[in-house]
Amino acid sequence: MKENKKRDARHKIHIGALVENLILMVFSVTCIFPAIWLFYSSMKTKSEFNTNPISLPSRFNLENYIDILVKSNIVRWMGNTIRNTFFSLILVVAIGFIAGYFISRFRFKGRKLMYGYFMIGMLVPIHALMIPMYVLFTKTGMSDSWYTLILPYTAFGIPIAVFLVESYVQNIPKELEEAAAIDGSSFGRTLFTIILPVCIPILVTVGIIQFFSTWNEFTFALILLSKESLKTVPVGITIFKGQYSTDYPKMMTAMLLAILPAMVVYFAFSKQIIKGMVAGAVKG
Repeated sequence: MKENKKRDARHKIHIGALVENLILMVFSVTCIFPAIWLFYSSMKTKSEFNTNPISLPSRFNLENYIDILVKSNIVRWMGNTIRNTFFSLILVVAIGFIAGYFISRFRFKGRKLMYGYFMIGMLVPIHALMIPMYVLFTKTGMSDSWYTLILPYTAFGIPIAVFLVESYVQNIPKELEEAAAIDGSSFGRTLFTIILPVCIPILVTVGIIQFFSTWNEFTFALILLSKESLKTVPVGITIFKGQYSTDYPKMMTAMLLAILPAMVVYFAFSKQIIKGMVAGAVKG
């Protein structure tokens, strides 16, 4: 009798595990298929895609890639996007590290107010600031410049950086700094040679988050820049969409070329993203 109950229990466990695996497989397919569809659709002609968007291409065709690389300005768009991403990432990591450390370690007047100010920055929706940002940049003459997008990208990236660094530093033993002070280490040396290396995991996470948010940003790039030479990849891709028709294969080709760097970064640092987010989410 007991053996039958144990056998039934194991059978139920196996069925439950099978159902869970099937559900996870379905979700995995829904995540992977769009990338596969994007890839083989980029090898279709416009007529092939309009006839059947889901079917495979009739032949291995690289004409769309050649047209995009030769006839469009995607290389320049990519360069602009890389520049904006690089400078905003450096600024966000540097400011987020210093501000997060000071808020976490020091107790001073206005500390909670400052921390709350940064946290409010995480709650304000970006679309609520489109008109004020446009008016501000237009009136001050800061629009249509190489540094235009770096400013809002940095401003919107700092709050999450401060939050993650502040939470992470809470878990670093203060004895590290006390031992360094006893050995005669200055504050700056302690900060950059002892605390900074310990914070590398969370800073890498901050950098990856900033990379993705900046690389894929569309709204500010659309409203703050009008010069063709300053366009970013997300905005540049829209040229393939006309008033009456859209060249979807070429648009998908440009999209695939645009997301390749992001995919490489994600797969290279996926474990670091999870590790840093988990470490930063625990406040000691």
